[in-house]
Amino acid sequence: MPAPSPSAVARKHNVLGVLVDATNYDEATARILEAAHASRPFTVSALAVHGVMTGVDDPEHRHRLNAFDLIVPDGQPVRWMLNAAHGTGLRDRVYGPFLTMRVCEAAARAGLPIYLFGSTTAVQERLRQSLRERFPGIVIAGGQPSRFRTASAEEIASDVAAIRASGARLTLCGLGCPRQEVWAYEMRERLGMPILAVGAAFDFLAGNLSMAPAWMQARGLEWLYRLLVEPRRLWRRYLILNPRYAWRCARQLLGKAYPVKAPAPGEPKRFG
Repeated sequence: MPAPSPSAVARKHNVLGVLVDATNYDEATARILEAAHASRPFTVSALAVHGVMTGVDDPEHRHRLNAFDLIVPDGQPVRWMLNAAHGTGLRDRVYGPFLTMRVCEAAARAGLPIYLFGSTTAVQERLRQSLRERFPGIVIAGGQPSRFRTASAEEIASDVAAIRASGARLTLCGLGCPRQEVWAYEMRERLGMPILAVGAAFDFLAGNLSMAPAWMQARGLEWLYRLLVEPRRLWRRYLILNPRYAWRCARQLLGKAYPVKAPAPGEPKRFG
């Protein structure tokens, strides 16, 4: 996958070796829609602490993330680090579900069809209904639920053909982190359109998961809310990764260098 353009790189900053864009909702939405209008490959992910740490712990995956066109600071701790280490002055994070809604609203106004990839059939059905209620006129060109297993090369080729034949101009991928970022990285050139790795946005917008109260989100406590809602699934993510992230951020602020360059991935990881 080609590296981002020089103008895009200028907005990127090193957070523990992962390049994160100092951006906001308006700019991110505009860049995504510009690429959709031009039918141009454009990969996007919204990274919170967990997403950044997938790149810290896996150098090959860090290579994938750093090849993305746009990585937005989904979590408050990621925004805080951008401000503390790089003086970006960001006043707000770019929360994945909210960015997804803004992109869908803009796509509906522009008449740009979207494609839904990932999650379950039931979630996709509720998501379609929710998007049509929120954004009248939105065109959902098609969808493909996750297979929850490794897809064959033939299945991947079939998925690519179906997405391209649907007439979609951008794809929302909800396979979960880091599977969705791997899929977006591998599909960038094959689909030739914006791919948004949106993670839990499918479940939030479908009404399967509740969002943390605004006061918790503003104070960087969304992790605590989600831990209380799904303790068995998320305790390792938050109780282990969060302290490790904080420790590494402190070391970077004190001068520790975290390399951006990482080895290119070996064999593709085919997710469906």
